[in-house]
Amino acid sequence: GPSNSEGAGKVSLLKKVPALKDGDFTLAECTAILLYLSRKYNTPDHWYPSDIQKRARVDEYLSWHHANIRANAPKTMWIKVLIPLFTGQPLPSEKLQEVMEGLSTSLKQFEERFLQDKAFIIGSEISLADLVAIVELMQPVGVGCDIFEDRPRLMEWRRRVEDAVGKELFFQAHEMILNIKELSNIQIDPQLKEHLAPVLMKMLK
Repeated sequence: GPSNSEGAGKVSLLKKVPALKDGDFTLAECTAILLYLSRKYNTPDHWYPSDIQKRARVDEYLSWHHANIRANAPKTMWIKVLIPLFTGQPLPSEKLQEVMEGLSTSLKQFEERFLQDKAFIIGSEISLADLVAIVELMQPVGVGCDIFEDRPRLMEWRRRVEDAVGKELFFQAHEMILNIKELSNIQIDPQLKEHLAPVLMKMLK
């Protein structure tokens, strides 16, 4: 149901998605959820390494990610699809250009500081850091902003992530994002529009 409903508040005090309900235990925030699941199900070590320094590198990326990649990449989807859908008005192209410039700076830091000449963010094996990064970076792709074009190092990293996850699972996981433009054809409940339009606009400030 709506994320602002009473029922949603019982799953997440923040009334936001994603949220996890595991029996009587509830948890919000995607990074916390991923770490919880990796510990509970004792996932293969490469996802969140037991080696303290490798684990610290995953933590380092996850800490940086929120204020950089996450602060910019999803906004492309809001600007090109979601805000026009909920407000009925397209945003000026200057707004997208502003976001793309910020994202370009973050991608340059991502390549030079984190990826460098490694196969994955923390070394030769995929980790939660790569998963968190790729999910965010596929959002611009879904709205026609191919951030991998003209960035061969970033493109090769994406291909390695696809191979490590499995191409079928990778595209299954991103199916909704890659088809996000189809949302433009759906009818939105007027009350939902009224509720979400100011929220989405606020996110871009």
